[in-house]
Amino acid sequence: MRFDVVRPAELTPGEIGRWRALQTLTPTLRTPFLSPEFTRTVARFRPRTRVGVVHERDEILGFFPFEHAPLGRGLPVAPGLSDAQGLVHAHDATWDARLMVRACGLSVWEFDHLVADQHLLAAYRTAQAPSPVIDLSEGFDPWYELVHTRSSRVRDLPRRARRLEREHGPLRFVLEAADDSAVDALDTVLEWKSAQYQRTGRSDRFARPWIRGLVHQLLDQRAGTFRGCLSLLYAGDELVAGHFGLRDHGVVPTWFPAYDPSMRRYSPGLLLHLAMARAAADDGVALIDMGRGAKTYKDELKSGEATVAEGRVARLVPTAALAWARTAPVRSARRAVDRSPRLYDVADRVLRARGRFRPSGHVSGVSA
Repeated sequence: MRFDVVRPAELTPGEIGRWRALQTLTPTLRTPFLSPEFTRTVARFRPRTRVGVVHERDEILGFFPFEHAPLGRGLPVAPGLSDAQGLVHAHDATWDARLMVRACGLSVWEFDHLVADQHLLAAYRTAQAPSPVIDLSEGFDPWYELVHTRSSRVRDLPRRARRLEREHGPLRFVLEAADDSAVDALDTVLEWKSAQYQRTGRSDRFARPWIRGLVHQLLDQRAGTFRGCLSLLYAGDELVAGHFGLRDHGVVPTWFPAYDPSMRRYSPGLLLHLAMARAAADDGVALIDMGRGAKTYKDELKSGEATVAEGRVARLVPTAALAWARTAPVRSARRAVDRSPRLYDVADRVLRARGRFRPSGHVSGVSA
């Protein structure tokens, strides 16, 4: 067995084809975050991104995308952004994960959104969390019937939609905006998302140039079935809500949804997700993954749950121990909050209170 470490741009067309073929064979790997195009695009903004290519004789058994951080610390591709992480490999392939980490020049590889069915990494998982999903494999109607029966807010959406149309104009939804106005619309959605982060006391991701640059680059990405996906909801000529995410293998992860906070009384976040589900199902999407994390709207819209895990593959070297000491307390606190709705509510209220006391120049806003 051989592990070759390459820059993503150095992958050959044959290797990319093998990567995508392996994704197709395993349902849990059919996510844009594990597609080679995502790793190659991220590498333009995160130059320490690498791929371990696993060979046995003349056959490629798998791919290990990662970021080589200082002190030999390995991170997922696009750390802090990717909602699906792991190895892309043949289902029956077997090799030693620690040997792989060593061969890739790492002391440790950490993950926090490891997808299911990663048997090579099963021993290294330390915690698991649900990731709510909208299952559209049977079409829109069965999913809508389920959530309509269960959620009073979903049942109230037609009334809110009629009111929004009366007061602002006919509703119009675009599943994948690709015209000349798409860049401006994306910037508006990102401004709303930044405002939400600020209002709720979260770190503003879009204050980091590499994240903003990556999102804009992904908007223009068209490589086979992999692409950036900007969905927009209008009332008349007015943009009400939007979502930027990715699409591949019939899966759309919910990534950056946001709406105009002045429209909050119409439940624009739920209206956006409803329109996305309807249009996506009609366009062949089988799954919308809303991602790990407790949110009321996810409970109202989900028809099932995937499972993601966190953990680390560590060698017995000092730098791995140093990485653990730096990250373990934060991860433990986050797990405690994720497991307890009461703690989550308390943490959310504290962060929102902090956001309210920011300078008055900050604009308020929330996502779905």
